[in-house]
Amino acid sequence: MNKKSLIENAKSLALFITIALLLRVSVVEAYKIPSSSMESTLLIGDHLLVSKLSYGLRIPFMEESPWIFDTPKRGDIVVFTKPDDPLTEEDESDTNVIKRVIGIPGDEVEVRGKAVIVNGKVLEEKYAQWKYGGRVDFGPETIPENHVLLMGDNRDESFDGRLWTLAGKKAPFLDIARIKGRALVIYWNAQHLTRIFSTIH
Repeated sequence: MNKKSLIENAKSLALFITIALLLRVSVVEAYKIPSSSMESTLLIGDHLLVSKLSYGLRIPFMEESPWIFDTPKRGDIVVFTKPDDPLTEEDESDTNVIKRVIGIPGDEVEVRGKAVIVNGKVLEEKYAQWKYGGRVDFGPETIPENHVLLMGDNRDESFDGRLWTLAGKKAPFLDIARIKGRALVIYWNAQHLTRIFSTIH
């Protein structure tokens, strides 16, 4: 192979890598479930594909989306990053987290025992799991504009909006701009092969 061919091959490889990286950052990204907070909807070891164009355009090296063209719906399962809490040593702004959208802007949300009450009505949640009968009461709180309330499906073992704080104050709501995308499908789980290619609801 001559020098010209080597250069052309190197250019093609560089272009391929660039396109692959752009797709990963802006279109779809793989995510692995690290904890039990979303059981039994999502299990430890589930590998997911997350659509990063569900709500907005993601730009490399930016924590928040600069262009939001849709908003999360109640029931969506989303991957996001939390703002860094200056009172903790760990920088959570680089850590991907996955939870379910329970409340959207303008909703009044309250949790009492195992009942999640949105705008005065108890949600029917077939996906929710309460191992201990409901450990954390919440609200009522009204969700501000451009924010959502997120909870794990494994309610009594999920550290979510009901418990979040920032700089020592309650911070239950997440800015929609911090949402990276919506979980679409399970593409792999070595311990549960029947879950492969399952859509996520």
